[in-house]
Amino acid sequence: MASSYVVDKASTSSAEGVPQFPKHAASSYALDEKRRAALAEIDSAKFSWFHVKVCMVAGVGFFTDAYDIFAINIASTMLGYVYGHGAPGAQKLNTNQDLGIKVATPVGTLIGQLLFGWLADIVGRKRMYGIELMLIIVATFGQALSGQGHAVGIIGVLVVWRFIMGVGIGGDYPLSAVISSEFASTHIRGRMMTAVFANQGWGQFSAALVAFIVVSAYKSQLLHDDPAVLAHVDFMWRILIGLGCVPGAIALYFRLTIPETPRFTMDVERNVKQATEDVENFLTTGSYYVDPDAPIERVKAPKASRKDFAAYFSKWQNLKLLIGTSYSWFALDIAFYGLGLNNSIILTAIGFGSPDPTLKGTEKVYANLRNITIGNMVISVAGLIPGYWATFLLIDRWGRKPIQLMGFTMLTILFVTMGFAYDKLTATSAGTKAFTFLYCLTNFFQNFGPNTTTFVVPGEAFPTRYRSTAHGISAASGKLGAIVAQVGFGKLVNIGGTNAFVKHLLEIFAFFMLTGIFSTLLIKETKLQSLEELSNENQDGFIAGPAGNVSESKA
Repeated sequence: MASSYVVDKASTSSAEGVPQFPKHAASSYALDEKRRAALAEIDSAKFSWFHVKVCMVAGVGFFTDAYDIFAINIASTMLGYVYGHGAPGAQKLNTNQDLGIKVATPVGTLIGQLLFGWLADIVGRKRMYGIELMLIIVATFGQALSGQGHAVGIIGVLVVWRFIMGVGIGGDYPLSAVISSEFASTHIRGRMMTAVFANQGWGQFSAALVAFIVVSAYKSQLLHDDPAVLAHVDFMWRILIGLGCVPGAIALYFRLTIPETPRFTMDVERNVKQATEDVENFLTTGSYYVDPDAPIERVKAPKASRKDFAAYFSKWQNLKLLIGTSYSWFALDIAFYGLGLNNSIILTAIGFGSPDPTLKGTEKVYANLRNITIGNMVISVAGLIPGYWATFLLIDRWGRKPIQLMGFTMLTILFVTMGFAYDKLTATSAGTKAFTFLYCLTNFFQNFGPNTTTFVVPGEAFPTRYRSTAHGISAASGKLGAIVAQVGFGKLVNIGGTNAFVKHLLEIFAFFMLTGIFSTLLIKETKLQSLEELSNENQDGFIAGPAGNVSESKA
């Protein structure tokens, strides 16, 4: 291993002939070189089973996150039929109820991103990883078991559970991003992080697929239900939501046992010796072991503090990068969640897959639910999933910045086209098909564009001691955009009539995509560079020397 020291005769004990830690290793230069060697091994490592494992463990979390977030897109229609108001067979949630269950998760996610991002830089990635998944599992299970009461309505209970679930989902963003980036080799880092994030597409598709299967399975019972009660629709949404905890439960053990990243061990815990041992273990055997009785050998290195944080981000080149990553994510999520949480409304507005108007009662309910699930699957397969994997193929060749610029530019053009040509496109059957095609293209360029790159860049561009915090800030800015989009969509969509304001919302989305082009200019290209190069800190003399042994063990 490149980071191992060759011990000469002068450094061994004459009494026992046992190799000792060489005297020069105590110097700052030797420790600095040892750190460099360990980092070089990570950065140049060949793609291995360990990298696959990291992608799978982190990716399952994003699969679960997306499933839980976007399942409500379909479940809200089901909830409307059971707990909403209106004529039998045409019940729906009122605007505030629909808004509450859809916006609760982004609000919780925003808090989780800031909280877990900060904590992961203080106590470690490993110690926090898995806690967020426990929150998601418990909250998902709680939603499926929610009931109506005299004191508290079921929608209120769901809002609370979805908020708690959102906190867990929020924690997943910075943790999964920095863990995958800090374990990745330089030449595959973009693809590793994209592979993790691409599970969001599969999660969204799976939510629509499970909904389709559940609706089809309950067809016979649903058709015999009382249109005023629709008892079996109550089964449907509970199964749809509840199944979201299954992949998370499977992945929980692996998250709790994933090793700490060597970069955190070196640069934050300042234990170079343990970090170099960890690198050798996971690169050669894929295993991870820490001797609980071994003393921690700390070194002197830059330490996170309020003063240090302020000093680092007081430099314009660092601050502008954080502004660029944060605003780009904010602008993107205005459209991404404005559309993603309201696909069913938009599909209904343009008449895509609308049920036969001659259908009545439960037949109409079944046809509507079936068409909504099919429409969501079409959007996922035709746009969302291909977009992620197009990014996967090109992100380490083209780079992050060109893909983000291209994505924002295409989204601006597409939203302008759909918004200003909305009436003409939705007036005919051929026009509706053209609009649906443009809508799928929009989803494609969100993912082959800023939706992926806004996740990747903040996980690379900041120093280890602030990487998770900065990613959490950037991601929370995105969720602020999601909240603004959902509140705005809910309040504006029916101005002038049912779904009459959709075209103007698309025009508003176009404006934010245009601003995203300019914020992208603030970020830097990160492909094929080490995380230390990207940190904008001088790596010469990063370690000032040994700080001595301490008695507490590394838990």
